[in-house]
Amino acid sequence: MNNLFLILFFVSFVALIVGLVKPTAFSRFIKGEITRKKIATIFGIATVASFILFGITTDTSQNNQATQQPATENTEATTENDNPAPVVEKTETAPTPAKTETKTTPAPTSTPTPAPTSSETVSQKNAVAKAKSYLNYTAFSYGGLVAQLEYDQFSHADAVYGADNSSANWNEQAAKKAKAYMEYSAFSRGSLIDQLKYDQFTQAQAEYGANAVGL
Repeated sequence: MNNLFLILFFVSFVALIVGLVKPTAFSRFIKGEITRKKIATIFGIATVASFILFGITTDTSQNNQATQQPATENTEATTENDNPAPVVEKTETAPTPAKTETKTTPAPTSTPTPAPTSSETVSQKNAVAKAKSYLNYTAFSYGGLVAQLEYDQFSHADAVYGADNSSANWNEQAAKKAKAYMEYSAFSRGSLIDQLKYDQFTQAQAEYGANAVGL
């Protein structure tokens, strides 16, 4: 029964909406002048009444179901009492030995060694490249190469770094410089050594250069 009132509620509600939008849709069913107020009165009352009847019938059906449920539960209880529970024989089971937990020590994880990062600055790198380029076309003493790099506006520290990392053998540089002097002029041993020392070779390097050209 409550389903019927639910249908009437939805029909009345839809008719109320349609009537408020277009009252002339119900000109066949309602006599006299059709206004929105008249439509709202008719279908509003029908909507409220069908909703109330639906709520009443719903409560009644739920109460009937509630009164019927204990009776079925009582019958189930009586049938359970008629059938005695079977007797279960107790069987002794041997106690289960306690499990001994064995702790496994995790293998030490090796942390990767970070790759060494170069601390060489850009200016130091350029000083090394410039020093090597000078040594490729002429001979320099250590002091002469530092002075040349400073002339190229490298700082003193960068010039020293460039000379230190140029991979030059200063005895060989003295020998090359002595040979270059001997190719365009004649020198005595003493004057050649003095010239090489003027080019900032050490005494030992200057003597090595003179020895290399046969003086």
